[in-house]
Amino acid sequence: MFQRILIANRGEIALRIIRACRELGIETVAVFSEADRGAHYLELADEAWCIGPAAASESYLLINRIISVAEVGNVQAVHPGYGFLAENAHFAEVCRSCNIEFIGPPHEAMAKLGDKVSAREIAMKAGVPCVPGSKGLISDVEDAVRIADEIGYPVLIKATAGGGGKGMRVAGNEISLRAGLQAASAEAEKAFKNAGVYLEKYVERPRHIEVQILADQHGNAVHLWERDCSMQRRHQKLIEESPAPNLPEHVRLSICECAVRLIREAGYQNAGTVEFILDKNFNFYFIEVNARIQVEHPVTEMVTGIDLIKQQILIAAGEPLPFRQEDIQCRGSAIELRVNAEDPDNGFRGSPGKISKLRLPGGPGVRFDSHVYEGYTISPWYDSMIGKLIVHKPTREDSIQCMKRCLREFVIEGIQTTLPLAKKMFNHAAFAEGTVDTTFVERTW
Repeated sequence: MFQRILIANRGEIALRIIRACRELGIETVAVFSEADRGAHYLELADEAWCIGPAAASESYLLINRIISVAEVGNVQAVHPGYGFLAENAHFAEVCRSCNIEFIGPPHEAMAKLGDKVSAREIAMKAGVPCVPGSKGLISDVEDAVRIADEIGYPVLIKATAGGGGKGMRVAGNEISLRAGLQAASAEAEKAFKNAGVYLEKYVERPRHIEVQILADQHGNAVHLWERDCSMQRRHQKLIEESPAPNLPEHVRLSICECAVRLIREAGYQNAGTVEFILDKNFNFYFIEVNARIQVEHPVTEMVTGIDLIKQQILIAAGEPLPFRQEDIQCRGSAIELRVNAEDPDNGFRGSPGKISKLRLPGGPGVRFDSHVYEGYTISPWYDSMIGKLIVHKPTREDSIQCMKRCLREFVIEGIQTTLPLAKKMFNHAAFAEGTVDTTFVERTW
């Protein structure tokens, strides 16, 4: 087992990892930028090192500085959390070349799955359904027009690197396809330094279903059931839940089994998420793998009782999975709400500033994962997420009622937040009925 772990991240996920390490008897080394200096969670680490100015490009994304702290701090492993360098295959390779374990998948598997075209090829080889589309990257505009004519409009232009909706465009005809290709490629180059794009058939009003997996270094791989992440805005998740509502059991089992087949085919190890879209007829299609821990991992923890962060660390240390597939049960219903420092009435404009008042909800089955506190200042430099409110109850109806009650108790003052929108979402009949899709929020509000 590791004695010391460096956490190459900040905020909520850094605190989550610190807590897991403490329970495992592992010391932690935290890193921080000047913008995060003085944050309370840093006091809970055994050591904390400043690695640069506020800009992530000059701190959290600088591999050489993180490796330097890891070496000086005498750590045996690095946990990347999510975001920043979490899916950077080069970072994983550098860590291991310095005899520091990277708590994540092998860099070879990460590189293969991080490229969406390569990931599609692996999925097809594993017999996992994929959305009809181009077999590889689009070589020229005329090639794209030909493929679109074959699979039929509308089509989706997607960047082969990155995610979060960047480098993505929907084209309903040839004119919009030609314009969209150029725009998507330019956006992908700017965001990911990779202009490659490919085409998929656009599935209208799909649901977003993802499967949590764990795989150890001894050939064992399991799924921890699915999460429904269909409540989104511009491809950014707002609400996640498990189990997915109104999902036939045979579809649920099939989609989970496909996820395990895919990660076995990729030679994957550690925690990861296999993401699918689901059409109105319950046909599902693979879209991508997130080769890291997800923001919404608490949903799975609540319904399975398995601590995913601890499992990540134990797998990286060479431990075999302590359970078999048949041991993993999905009990009750868990729902997570992301709370962001954004103004939903003004285009979700960011709202950095000082939290002047904070009153948190509580009670049985309620969890709030966050690093903020009354008096904390939300920085304009990073993601706007304040925290994640998670509820776990015997039934989905109970979970929704509990979340509504929590939202009545929840008070954040001094900044604008997405809590007013959350109240609307949880009171909407379509959400209660489990009939929403990935475009529901934008159509409705």
